[in-house]
Amino acid sequence: MGKKKRTSKIPNAVYEAELFRLQTEFVKLQEWVRETGTRVVVIFEGRDAAGKGGTIKRITEYLSPRVARVVALPAPNDRERGQWYYQRYIAHLPAPGEIVLLDRSWYNRGGVERVMGFCTPGEHSRFLRQTPIFEQMLIDDGIILRKYWFSVSDSEQLRRFRSRLNDPVRQWKLSPMDLESVYRWEDYSRAKDEMMVHTDTPLSPWFVVESEVKKHARINMMSHLLSTIDYHEIPRETVELPKRPIETTNYVRPPRELSTYVPDHVSALMGDRESDI
Repeated sequence: MGKKKRTSKIPNAVYEAELFRLQTEFVKLQEWVRETGTRVVVIFEGRDAAGKGGTIKRITEYLSPRVARVVALPAPNDRERGQWYYQRYIAHLPAPGEIVLLDRSWYNRGGVERVMGFCTPGEHSRFLRQTPIFEQMLIDDGIILRKYWFSVSDSEQLRRFRSRLNDPVRQWKLSPMDLESVYRWEDYSRAKDEMMVHTDTPLSPWFVVESEVKKHARINMMSHLLSTIDYHEIPRETVELPKRPIETTNYVRPPRELSTYVPDHVSALMGDRESDI
């Protein structure tokens, strides 16, 4: 099999225009989900720094948090470790009219738990047997389930890790566990391959997102997800705003001195900027 032809990076103007178009479609999807009582679960999995979080942010940017929820669970506590493995995820499944985006999911057991020894071989084997059955139960109950694996090369992952080292707003994303994923690249690859063999089923397939270029991954994934759901635009009731607020003759605004206002930091910034000119 030959190498995949490298695609030129999408121009920013084209990216921004298509991203906004797709986000507009996600708003339509949201309204259709709310109107019809549909339940949607979208699973985001893949390597650390593969671009899952950035894609989720673009999907939800204009959506209502009352309809579209992002679920990113921490490591299980002692009580949760003694539960049926899927139990804590079930608590976050959507009610009618909701979309749940899982930033990592029950597939933790097929990846980090398997590689780092956080589960026993028996628990891992049971996970591989039970997961297709568990997902079939969700789908049989009417939940729309989609699973996306974000694929990135080891060199690009390492480049993204390095870019976080001195970035004050992204340093928190770099953890000792991330470094382990670099050292154990082949172990994670074997675990992923084994997981795919058992859980990439006709009823609940995995969709792989090429994520060497983050902007391409976002556009490709968002476009694909929309194409797999048979939604339609819901007519909205026309809202007419008055030309100006309705005035009354008996309201007197309290003196400004009675309220505590946030300091005008912008004026201080602009003053500093003007002094530099």
